[in-house]
Amino acid sequence: MASTDCQALGRGVTRSKQMALRWKRKAAENGDADACMALAARMYLDQPYAREVGHVVEVAGVASSAGVMEGHDVPTDVLTGVVHWLRKGGQDPLEWLDAYRSMALEGAQYCNNDGCEVVGQLKEFKVCPQCKIVRYCGDACQKQDWTVGGHKATCGTFVGKVDYVPAPAR
Repeated sequence: MASTDCQALGRGVTRSKQMALRWKRKAAENGDADACMALAARMYLDQPYAREVGHVVEVAGVASSAGVMEGHDVPTDVLTGVVHWLRKGGQDPLEWLDAYRSMALEGAQYCNNDGCEVVGQLKEFKVCPQCKIVRYCGDACQKQDWTVGGHKATCGTFVGKVDYVPAPAR
């Protein structure tokens, strides 16, 4: 099991999603393409701690110079970091950013409650205050999933629902 997974799950160490992301960043800095992709996706999708840990200063202006700013509802510094990690992972930022944007515009079922069919943008859904990973459309769905859906038993025992985003269609 990778050190980031152990840290996020608390296996053999104190559980810390922030520290797990820091290990993922170290792997990305050392050229691990999967870590680069995961960090970029988590930053774009605003997962807990991702934007703070994945932030890059040394490549200021990369996103704007690449002409990828238009149409993204993501802060410039975050977009710059996403572009940096995508490039470091050997990916074409324009393809991936278009895929991320279309996912955000189409909306998706982000509510973790299986019976819920609410569709919307990721930022409209609240994260579980304990694990800070799964999202809910409201308090009723969160309470139902906590007791009936089984989130209480699994809260904090997994790295995250969005560890990977499928490759853009060519």
